[in-house]
Amino acid sequence: MPKRCKWADSNDLLGAYHDEEWGVPEYDSRALWEKLMLDGFQAGLSWLTILRKRDAFREAFAGFDPALVARFGKRDINRLLGNAEIVRSRAKIESTIQGARIYLAMQESGEDFSTFVWKLAGGKPIRNTTGIVPTKTPLSESISKEFKQRGFKFVGPVIVYAWMQATGIVNDHAADCFRRKAIK
Repeated sequence: MPKRCKWADSNDLLGAYHDEEWGVPEYDSRALWEKLMLDGFQAGLSWLTILRKRDAFREAFAGFDPALVARFGKRDINRLLGNAEIVRSRAKIESTIQGARIYLAMQESGEDFSTFVWKLAGGKPIRNTTGIVPTKTPLSESISKEFKQRGFKFVGPVIVYAWMQATGIVNDHAADCFRRKAIK
């Protein structure tokens, strides 16, 4: 068995997520947005909780299609609040709906979400060479500020940094992890 980051050894679902997704550079705008919304739902919870509920989130939020989510109204909010398969936080649900509207507004003004994000990150993945995995960085603080200025919620610098790790904007795989070198 190849050596992986220690956090991924505690659970088979985390191991599969680590081995197949975490830290892989994501360039698809919709997928980047979905992951940002899921990281917002994680606030105050473990990632494993969100990962276990991810399929239910996808079903409840129309596959995280921003065009569909942006049209959610009071009836949808009530439906989601009654769905025990997801995190039932009104603030996080409303934030996701608002996030879809912001995403579409960016798109309508000719601004691609992926291009926007990767430009803020310098255009290419950042390889952490310090051996120390922070909870936030000046870059996550800057991206958080940009998101907040656009109206996104649940995008503080710690959430944004976790999202940056998940989407491969930063490669924080441990030096001895088999995925560190595999991800370019």
